[in-house]
Amino acid sequence: MNITLYKREMKRSLLTLGIFGAIMTLYVSVIVSMYDPKLMGSLDEWVELMPQIMAAVGMKAGATSLIDFMASYLYGFILLIVPMVFIILRGNGLIAKYVDNTSMVMLTAAPVKRKTVAFTQMQVLVTGITVLVTYATVLELICSTQFKGELDVAKLLILNFGLLCLQLFIGSICFLASCIFNDAKYSIAVGAGIPALMYILQALSNTGVKAEKAKYCTFFTLFNPTGIIEGDGGAIAGILSLFVGTCVLFAVAVRVFSKKDMHI
Repeated sequence: MNITLYKREMKRSLLTLGIFGAIMTLYVSVIVSMYDPKLMGSLDEWVELMPQIMAAVGMKAGATSLIDFMASYLYGFILLIVPMVFIILRGNGLIAKYVDNTSMVMLTAAPVKRKTVAFTQMQVLVTGITVLVTYATVLELICSTQFKGELDVAKLLILNFGLLCLQLFIGSICFLASCIFNDAKYSIAVGAGIPALMYILQALSNTGVKAEKAKYCTFFTLFNPTGIIEGDGGAIAGILSLFVGTCVLFAVAVRVFSKKDMHI
């Protein structure tokens, strides 16, 4: 890994990380503060009034504990979409944008191997994703202190490890697209299009029986917050599948960039 390049790219990520961190702070703090076992019935009524809309973003009625409440109201939309948008923006800017605006000439002209450049940029993306998920975890722990003894910390950590695996998998898709295409418009179209389409399919599968089979066409199905909390073997296997897929796609991305012809 090239430390100089890594430090420069991480500095460029700071503002974006700060913006998305602020967004998560707002939503997580507000939603966690809404937890009240005595008012669960009122919240469930909203789900029952708009069942398809709520189901589309992963919100379900019947939460009986703080961890169930967080899984229902945070892990179906907010903690999926916010990091995903960050990944799309940074994933495209790490490789394809440099090639598109010919700035890659400076990077490849230096006495640094292409493989090193690609691996360094990959680490920038991985670090950014890890920072966001870690921040979300710390934020949830802090916000939950107002409900002493209510949160199962061990389950939260396992749940967020699964979230990290999912976001890293999305990152590997965006990074691979960035390495394949020389034009930033194609990179962002594929890198953003695939995760967005997968999320739409997942939302459709949540809305009812008619669209339920759509879940077999999206990788979001591999991340099952409820199953993870309950220790379901299938849910744990889903996490491991996402992790393995991440390693494979990142390895392919680095190799593609190392071997590709670039007209720069």
